[in-house]
Amino acid sequence: MNKEFWKRRNVLVTGGGGLLGSWLVKYLVDAGAEVVCLIRDSVPKSNLFYSGYYSKINVVRGDLVNRYTLERVLGEYEIDTIFHLGAQTIVSIANRNPISTFESNIKGTWNLMEAARRSPKVERIVIASSDKAYGEQKVLPYTEETPLQGQFPYDVSKSCADLIAQSYHQTFGLPVCITRCGNFYGGGDLNFNRIVPGTIKSIVNNEAPIIRSDGTLIRDYIYIEDGVEAYLALAEKMDDKAIHGQAFNFSNESPVSVLDLAKKILKVMKSDFEPKILNQASNEIPAQYLSAAKAKKVLGWRPKYGLEDGLARTVDWYKSFFEFINKDQIK
Repeated sequence: MNKEFWKRRNVLVTGGGGLLGSWLVKYLVDAGAEVVCLIRDSVPKSNLFYSGYYSKINVVRGDLVNRYTLERVLGEYEIDTIFHLGAQTIVSIANRNPISTFESNIKGTWNLMEAARRSPKVERIVIASSDKAYGEQKVLPYTEETPLQGQFPYDVSKSCADLIAQSYHQTFGLPVCITRCGNFYGGGDLNFNRIVPGTIKSIVNNEAPIIRSDGTLIRDYIYIEDGVEAYLALAEKMDDKAIHGQAFNFSNESPVSVLDLAKKILKVMKSDFEPKILNQASNEIPAQYLSAAKAKKVLGWRPKYGLEDGLARTVDWYKSFFEFINKDQIK
């Protein structure tokens, strides 16, 4: 991270209360950026509050489906850089509530693109797509040339958002780059239905961890601070207009099954529990993982943390967090 690049730069982060957003805010604030977050819901136990950074940023309460709010934010705060992370990110929720997911993820993206098109101050926009945008493919790992063909609601929403961002670059010259990442994990993820925080919480509570799938799904897992560094490296590189409109995969390139990941967490936490496999997951792709060769070559980005190191840091974060919660210091 080049801290000088971010000093006094006006940055909008949508979804700043989420896992990636909260860590990105920390890095940006520490580098001297003037950070504005668009946040729909206030979550007092979220990492943005727990870390103490909520009080260090400007917060706009609003929703991505309201384009006029977005236009106002970009204009009044003279935004230079946008990190568009705001989305409904839970696959199971997308399966139950596809319309709200499409509203947030698809309409929210075109609203932001349209607002940015009307804002002359915006110089760079980093759009969060996902490895899910590729859908199910016969050839793995995914490269940036792999076609986008999501089939299930969440996957489709990411394919659409990705293509909308590309369209605004191709049609209007909007300064856009797109990230496609594996599954983020790290301290601050409060969706305990996910395998990493859910397993850690179960063990802390002296319970057997639960795997909702059959345990064989193979995925990329990327530690959250590596993800933040990836986003920052891409944004910093965007002074080179040759990369505008392009997508970049970010991955630690070490895919692992859900069951093996749970066992790694058990090992880190020195637990003798055995995972309980429910085999209830639906609309899940059997194997998804990415090649990060382009990001390494073009951006010079490489992950700093292997899976074991990242999990150890994550476990330490949650132990501190649960101790803090149990002292009733967060209401």
